[in-house]
Amino acid sequence: MEVKEKILILDFYGQYNQLIARRVRECNVYSEIVPYDISIEKIKEINPKGIIFTGGPSSVYEENAPIVDKKIYELGIPILGICYGMQLISYSLGGNVQKAEKREYGTTSVNFDNTSPLFAGFKKQNDCLMSHTDFVDILPNGFKNIAHTSHCPNAGMANDEKKIYGIQFHPEVNHTNNGTKIISNFIDICGCSRKWNMSSFVEETVKKLKEKIGDKKALCALSGGVDSSVAAVLLNKAIGKNLTCIFVDHGLLRKNEGDEVETIFREQYNMNLIRVNAKDRFLAKLAGVTDPETKRKIIGEEFIRVFEEEAKKIGKVNFLVQGTIYPDVIESGARKRTNH
Repeated sequence: MEVKEKILILDFYGQYNQLIARRVRECNVYSEIVPYDISIEKIKEINPKGIIFTGGPSSVYEENAPIVDKKIYELGIPILGICYGMQLISYSLGGNVQKAEKREYGTTSVNFDNTSPLFAGFKKQNDCLMSHTDFVDILPNGFKNIAHTSHCPNAGMANDEKKIYGIQFHPEVNHTNNGTKIISNFIDICGCSRKWNMSSFVEETVKKLKEKIGDKKALCALSGGVDSSVAAVLLNKAIGKNLTCIFVDHGLLRKNEGDEVETIFREQYNMNLIRVNAKDRFLAKLAGVTDPETKRKIIGEEFIRVFEEEAKKIGKVNFLVQGTIYPDVIESGARKRTNH
């Protein structure tokens, strides 16, 4: 089943971004995290049902703060801004953001306008996690207040006509009572049918891999970590014995973990697995090195060299497989970052 409904999450370097994606998926809607400066053309190509702006460490009024193209507000796509995301929406559309006299941090009682579709099903008060230094003191034209606290006059705002919303607190964390319900309400505002699930995603991914690779051969570098292991399992489902995995055992895994990796992938998944025992080689390279970053570079470099040597023994392959965890994909796409 092709993923036709997506919620796009624009990453402003917030600490809970992965949680937002998870909460959306728990509501049976596929979510994808992308850099904040994704182009309008790319957004149109993806054609999401809704967009979420994450929190982040920056202040919108400071130089080089991460911002978005204002055309995003004219796409007709519902938008939810969380924390920094709310401040950015307000700032971009003519509201005002300033530093608060008293920072709110921790679980805070928030007063809701529960006639708003964003807070449907809530009582008029709800405990939510606040973590902000700035706040919106003047709302943009066309927006109304839908939440406040004793120290934050605008803890929520809404433009129901354009379906653009902002909340100063974090609904994605457990500290916010029933926060996933707020994300679920936003998904309803977006008009999602909620037909996605992880099993259908796996099926679609395997199908696409089969179509792309066909009867050609692929080579995968297997470390035993989550990223490369998931990639290997998906490829194995798609092309079976046309996949060869090279497991470089560098001797730095947990006790017996190398044997466990070999057993799982050989016996449980019946993969073509080549295990390379390179323990002595890696330990010799690391002898006397104490700096963690230097160690990391040595391990990475040596892993590549061992993999290349073994790959040459196999002969011609058509595809080289790399598993990469989502945060690495996001960070590799980011070009600027401010820290406040």
